Amino acid sequence: MEPDYTWFLLILQLFLAPVALVFIWAIYYDFSRSEIPPGIDQPLKLRILHWLLIVSAALGKILENLCFCSQIRFIRFTQEGKKLGEDPQLLTMDLTFEDIPVRVYQPREAKSEGRRGVIYFHGGGWMFGSINSYDHVCRYIAKESDSVLVSVGYQLAPEQKYPSQFHDCLTATVHFLKRAEDYGVDPARVIISGDSVGGNFTASVCQALVGRADLAKPLAQILIYPGLQAIDFNLPSYQQNRAVPILYREHVICSALQYLNKDLSVLDRVMQGCHVPSDIKTRFGKWINSENIPQEFKARGFKPSEAASFLDDVYEVVKQALETTFSPLMAEDAILSQLPKTFIITCEYDVLRDDGILYKKRLEDNGVPVSWCHIEDGFHGVINFFDGFLSFPSGKKGVDSIVRFIRNL
Repeated sequence: MEPDYTWFLLILQLFLAPVALVFIWAIYYDFSRSEIPPGIDQPLKLRILHWLLIVSAALGKILENLCFCSQIRFIRFTQEGKKLGEDPQLLTMDLTFEDIPVRVYQPREAKSEGRRGVIYFHGGGWMFGSINSYDHVCRYIAKESDSVLVSVGYQLAPEQKYPSQFHDCLTATVHFLKRAEDYGVDPARVIISGDSVGGNFTASVCQALVGRADLAKPLAQILIYPGLQAIDFNLPSYQQNRAVPILYREHVICSALQYLNKDLSVLDRVMQGCHVPSDIKTRFGKWINSENIPQEFKARGFKPSEAASFLDDVYEVVKQALETTFSPLMAEDAILSQLPKTFIITCEYDVLRDDGILYKKRLEDNGVPVSWCHIEDGFHGVINFFDGFLSFPSGKKGVDSIVRFIRNL
């Protein structure tokens, strides 16, 4: 007697039908709201990637409304990935540094002298990303640069509020600097690095370490398309790339407000700049200003924004975003002048592009050696897609430039 698959097929149809509808809606949402500039790397593949991200967010919202799980937890689940298998060239260890989860990638080949050490803070808008989701990136950097790499699993928002994530990153870094030799690393050859918000943590941690006589000074810092300020969301890159996947301008502000555990109702007024008092504009305007962006980066269009009226109630909501642990671009010259040599990656089609360009200028003005890689066809998050099915040549260019910088130190 043939088995009856009727009920199985019915259940499968009931499941696939809403998923298909969500996917169709994701395609419509992408085409109606996104802008894919003609110079971007593999535009169709980027759209497919964006569709998958939209579907994940939409299904998460549906499950949240049905009280199955929160949207954030579902998105984390879909992005989590898994730890890759054993590697003949690397020893991987899941450890804790002062109760903070880390994964150490250590080359198996013995070496008579201390290796370089790389501390890596992953991106993910403060709410997403993990050690597992960055496993492929960290393995590649550790192997190709012949370095011991420590990937830090800091706590995520909104469960943990600002500035918990910064303190986790700082604590893990101090722990490693003190015990670097235990992992075959020369304490004087430690590099601090991160992408997106991880680049933000990198800048903040390096600034916090200035003046620490009890620790070896970091050899270098690597900032990969970092977000570094919350004063001006109308810089040229924010205007030009406001709707370029995978990071919209409004998503930057929304994630920041959730990180700070603040009301999202102020989003539009923050975008306009109503949260910045006149004294802060006067003090920091000479640094965080579109006039400091080279003219070539305004060629795709830029309209200077009109000065927004200051609203004290909006400032009170988001004033923590103007602290240097959130906006390291606002640090004083006395701190910046003591920072180590720096490598910055920016992408042309990224809202955060100009944050990196402005930090580059500030560091150079303070005598800090800066190397810069500008990926002309890249978008935000691209190094995560340097290999695999949804890979982009610009992502490979980015990770290989990181490896070259480390190997030349």
